[in-house]
Amino acid sequence: MISDRAPVLYLLGSAAPPVLNIAVAVEQAQAAGWSVCLGLTPTAAGWLAPYLPGLEALTGHPVRTSYKLPGEPDVWPAADVVLLAPATFNTLNRWALGLTDSFVLGYACEALGRGIPTVAQPCLNAGLAAHPAHARSLEALTAAGAQILPGQPAEGEELDFPWAEALQNAASRLV
Repeated sequence: MISDRAPVLYLLGSAAPPVLNIAVAVEQAQAAGWSVCLGLTPTAAGWLAPYLPGLEALTGHPVRTSYKLPGEPDVWPAADVVLLAPATFNTLNRWALGLTDSFVLGYACEALGRGIPTVAQPCLNAGLAAHPAHARSLEALTAAGAQILPGQPAEGEELDFPWAEALQNAASRLV
């Protein structure tokens, strides 16, 4: 059971248009009582480079984009729940294969192996969603214990990404 401390959400984002509004998700999570640690794929971090100092100030934790060196202390508290959002086609497929070439993927793989509740909110276009690798990846991730929410389209300038619903699903996984 969670102690008197705020539950810790690891919000891990990959490079899809909704990542440009990830501060909205951080603020919503904090309003719901979460302590948020933000991790980004290298491409997502590049997109958000001018905003990383502000995101660090908002979360109160360093934004992680790479692995720490062996022997270095962890800079984040332990996760109670992981939310991988937005999760791109590439990220979902690499995660399902167990590829750990980025901090986000490495932590997402490790979370499943450690039994940390993990939720993913996909964001990909219809063509990629129809690719046979996508269905296989979702099946593998679900079998491993991840909760995969219904995919969201990645097309168009106006994207109404379901941050609130993704956060609610993550909160429902707290044990």
